[in-house]
Amino acid sequence: MASDDQGNSKNKFHQIVVVLVPLPAQGHLNQLMLLSRLILSHNIPVHYVCTAKHILQAKVRVQGWNPNSISNIHFHDLQVPPFASPTPNPNDETKFPSHIIPSLVASTHLREPVAALIQSLSSTARKVIVIYDSLMAYVVQDVQHIANAENYIFHSTCAFTTSMFYLDRIGKPPQESSVFIPEVPYVEGCFTTEIIDFVTSQAGISKFNDGNIYNTTRVIDGPYLDLIDLMAGGQKSWALGPFNPLTIEKENSKERHYSLKWLDKQEPNSVIYVSFGTTTTMTGEQIKEIAIGLEQSKQKFIWVIRDVDKGDIFDEDGIRKHELPNGYEERNVGFGLVVRDWTPQLDILNHPSTGGFMSHCGWNSCIETITMGVPIAAWPMHSDQPRNSVLITHVLKVGFAVRDWAQRNELVTAPNVEKVVRRLMETNEGAEMRQRARNLKDDILRSKDEGGVSSVEINSFIAHITR
Repeated sequence: MASDDQGNSKNKFHQIVVVLVPLPAQGHLNQLMLLSRLILSHNIPVHYVCTAKHILQAKVRVQGWNPNSISNIHFHDLQVPPFASPTPNPNDETKFPSHIIPSLVASTHLREPVAALIQSLSSTARKVIVIYDSLMAYVVQDVQHIANAENYIFHSTCAFTTSMFYLDRIGKPPQESSVFIPEVPYVEGCFTTEIIDFVTSQAGISKFNDGNIYNTTRVIDGPYLDLIDLMAGGQKSWALGPFNPLTIEKENSKERHYSLKWLDKQEPNSVIYVSFGTTTTMTGEQIKEIAIGLEQSKQKFIWVIRDVDKGDIFDEDGIRKHELPNGYEERNVGFGLVVRDWTPQLDILNHPSTGGFMSHCGWNSCIETITMGVPIAAWPMHSDQPRNSVLITHVLKVGFAVRDWAQRNELVTAPNVEKVVRRLMETNEGAEMRQRARNLKDDILRSKDEGGVSSVEINSFIAHITR
């Protein structure tokens, strides 16, 4: 009888569970949702923890795969106090989305319920693996006191950009490193003082992690992962990406977004996709210049022109409908498509008619366009984007800059927009970038094969957390 009880006790504690704690902003929610699927594919239970509104946001914006495939994730809709959700201001001094700060601050109230959840899971699991966004260290700090819990920081940008932030602090790379260090923009203009304080406070807490996770691959970022390892004192790092699907599941034709049906009618590589993500607010004047430049380029285009996310995306008060030149959409029927709703970006980038992407270079967009083999006209706005764009343009050489970061506050005029579009879509230089982008896509696909560098990396991580 005693031996049976012992056996039952062992079975009770056989399980590894993973808890993911994202920052409540789209580019962060999406990446950890995708990582959830990757971990689930190894038959490890996953718990995804955030505010109720932001979990709903992550679910409704699933793209590239069947939404039913997240049904096995354990979602924990936790409550936080009501927070302000102000309308974005296109005339702010920096382009950083300071209007979402109240929602980020509200998320710090998740500390107690997250600690209680992990404590509860730790009582029935052999080990709890907590993967938390680097800006959620405050929320998970109590986990370091749970004996059978381990903590891993998720970095929501690439290893290249992360390594450049490390270099800001230490001044120059270690002598033993021979990695290429291009000139990168200073952080001036990338952040507001308020968000710098928020980031700094998180960095001060996150000394208890057991390793680092990146949504990248050594095919893209290998030298910079090695550089981080040198600078971080040998702490373990894993490049588990790309998290997004590399092959897109086909939707029922009746349910396909109208932008995809429009693309079906276009020639291969003939369309430039224009989108500046979920956090970039542009002035009416800049929107008008983009509109005229696209039209005058005589290149086919899909342009996503929706107002940016508020802290609560379901609060539509104050959302602007951007005004375009009179008769613009009617004039461009069949030639250009203006999209004002949520767009299946991955499907658009994967479509054979898409030949270029004018992008803000948020890391989600960068990794998606790299894996779909599409070159970039890089127009960074804030945060990590200026440095991500250097990876795209100077390291990988699968794109070029729309303008220098030093001119970030100047209007990009219609003739300049036209010139950029033509350069990407019409010239030999653009064609060469397109070929390099395709080659990089093929290298990434091969890296996922058994024995490939990305396959080895994920197997190494799974072996590590289940040891």
